[in-house]
Amino acid sequence: MSRTAFFLGKGGVGKTTVSAATAFQLSREGERVLIISLDPAHNLGDVFGLKLANTLRPLGDNLDGIEVDLAFWVAEYLRQSRDEIRANYLYQNAINLETYVNILKYSPGTEEYAVLWAIEHAIREYGGRYGVIIFDTPPTALTLRFLAMPSITQMWVRELSRMRETILKKRQAILSINPDASVVQGAVDKRDDRIYTKLTGIAGRLGALHKLFAESYISVVVNPDSLSLTEALRIRTELGNLGAPIDSLCLNKGAPGGKDGEHRKRVEEEFGPCPVFVSPLVEGGIRGPQDLARIDVAGIKAGITGP
Repeated sequence: MSRTAFFLGKGGVGKTTVSAATAFQLSREGERVLIISLDPAHNLGDVFGLKLANTLRPLGDNLDGIEVDLAFWVAEYLRQSRDEIRANYLYQNAINLETYVNILKYSPGTEEYAVLWAIEHAIREYGGRYGVIIFDTPPTALTLRFLAMPSITQMWVRELSRMRETILKKRQAILSINPDASVVQGAVDKRDDRIYTKLTGIAGRLGALHKLFAESYISVVVNPDSLSLTEALRIRTELGNLGAPIDSLCLNKGAPGGKDGEHRKRVEEEFGPCPVFVSPLVEGGIRGPQDLARIDVAGIKAGITGP
């Protein structure tokens, strides 16, 4: 199974550049790597000077890339929702299903679920073909929401499953008194109940995603400024609540010669034992894939690939 890594951080700190440099250098060292941009405002393709899409495209030897089309995955999520309503709920014929789905498109959580299904698809489809899968994430707010979604939804699913069990038990009680009761329709055993089975399937699906996030390598990218550090601290708190600790902090665009030593000291103090890796500002900027080799991501690479 692939090792997975997520790069988080405030917009503009260089998540795409650092994640691309990590992917590029690992591929040069013989790892087969897939890098996936989850950011709706994609610029991963710009780093490599190529136009990327929702399907695999080679970026170099041992390296492929995808820019996730979030609109496609929103449509896929809505299609799955429509199919599930039709399959599981008899009353769907009594409502305007298309109107309901159109409203669902703008409902809270739709975008987050779309990102989750895109990640799930990537792991299922490509997990056996790559040694490392790297995710370049969207801005912090959306990233924290989709990372939290499995845990939050699992709580709802557990409660709905308990309610469904109660309904099935009441059906059993009624039938034990009157086997011909006309008010009782459907299954009475949860093993035969389509809705309970569906809830169990959803719980398993979300549990796998939660496990993926908890076991992935997570690096937060910051710049030598207070705003990005403040956001990194918020990310650490939120991820800690989700049981997905940060594995490293990358101080990107660091000043040459350690001139930002005071800021680095503050970062190290704030993040305690979490490894802090400094990636100095590349003179002349990143003008193409060849410049990705100049970015210092040695510590991050070692963290992803392990001993």
